Amino acid sequence: MWRNSRSFSSKLRSSSSSSNPSTTTSIFTFYHPIGVAQPCLRALYPYTSSLFSSLSPSPSSSDPIRLGFLNSHGVRGFSSVADPSSLASSSVVSRAREAVDLSRHYGRCYWEISKARLSMLVVATSGTGFVLGSGSTVDLGGLCWTCAGTMMVAASANSLNQVFEIKNDAKMKRTHRRPLPSGRITILHAATWATSVGLIGTAMLATKANILAAGLAASNLILYAFVYTPLKQIHPVNTWVGAIVGAIPPLLGWAAASGQISLNAMILPAALYFWQIPHFMALAYLCRDDYAAGGYKMYSLADATGQRTAAVALRNCLYLIPLGYLAYDWGITSGWFCLESSILTLAITATAFSFYRHCTMQKARRMFHASLLYLPVFMSGLLFHRLSDNKQTMKEDGAKRMLDNLVQEDRYNAEKIKIEHSRGVAQGRRPPVAYASVAPFPFLPVPVYAES
Repeated sequence: MWRNSRSFSSKLRSSSSSSNPSTTTSIFTFYHPIGVAQPCLRALYPYTSSLFSSLSPSPSSSDPIRLGFLNSHGVRGFSSVADPSSLASSSVVSRAREAVDLSRHYGRCYWEISKARLSMLVVATSGTGFVLGSGSTVDLGGLCWTCAGTMMVAASANSLNQVFEIKNDAKMKRTHRRPLPSGRITILHAATWATSVGLIGTAMLATKANILAAGLAASNLILYAFVYTPLKQIHPVNTWVGAIVGAIPPLLGWAAASGQISLNAMILPAALYFWQIPHFMALAYLCRDDYAAGGYKMYSLADATGQRTAAVALRNCLYLIPLGYLAYDWGITSGWFCLESSILTLAITATAFSFYRHCTMQKARRMFHASLLYLPVFMSGLLFHRLSDNKQTMKEDGAKRMLDNLVQEDRYNAEKIKIEHSRGVAQGRRPPVAYASVAPFPFLPVPVYAES
């Protein structure tokens, strides 16, 4: 038996040294019976196991398994594999690594399918509306809950949008790598994710804010996922419906803070509505080929020259000009915001006018970049120059005091007239004339003196 084993080991040594000397150790790697696969030659396992048992001493249950072999120099060496505890720990590590990789994979999919950057923009507009509607004191806890609920609802709406447009996204260059078209996540998984976060976000707004804010969030989700999304493949009016969807989040934030919707709450929604039109028009012009390949009905696709697209963008930029003055006139901000908003709006209007004069990709891209800059600067100006409740109350108190003075003066004059009238009656003057219909015909009044 020893002779056979030596001849067999010499054959293995000669074959391994002729192929690759560096792989001699890996040939004798042990295949452990608990099922953990090590790099080995499975076909040679019965022979190598008998060889190793004859060459190496029998290990105890606690010692690691050591496998003997003869190297090219005739020196016997040993290769330590592992004991069961180390194999179990390596199995735990591999499973933990797999769990981390899986969580990263689905985290990335959720990030992309929720359009996280767009959802964070929605959260920013909602948070700005909350601060504007809070007055002098801002409830930080309420602000956080409102932002979290808005983020969930926005993520749900964007996820449902991608579930419904999976076939269209697969045809477009800029969207074919999304999780659903690329097959990284299933439709059922995405729909379950969208439904769950949508319900949780709406319930959070209902319990932590108020029913009005939750109702606005739910209506916006329905409008975006079930009206705007299918309308994109039917009619170009989808752009204006999408602008309404984008204008609701700041209204949601205002309602969450104040519990009501007033005229002052319409400034930021109006700015978002008019801002989205030139923003979308520039994007639709830049991505005309992609939208055509995806089967979307955009306004720019029916405009070969781009002149009408640029005209719509320019017109809506002009609508933004009076918003700064209205914010100042309605007591929302100081006069400085009126000036800054006018300069900012004139800047984006200049890019729209340049695009209108020369309808090129470069001009459209410049207007698109200007629209990206406009919104954060406008919202920052609103927050920086806003008037707190104390300043507004001082103005209201001054107007109220003026009104009270006028009322008191009127009362004083009325008392004075009454006193003079009583003095005149006492001096024998006739009272004022009263008209009574005592003639045979009711349309012929006869003047009589009122009884004193």
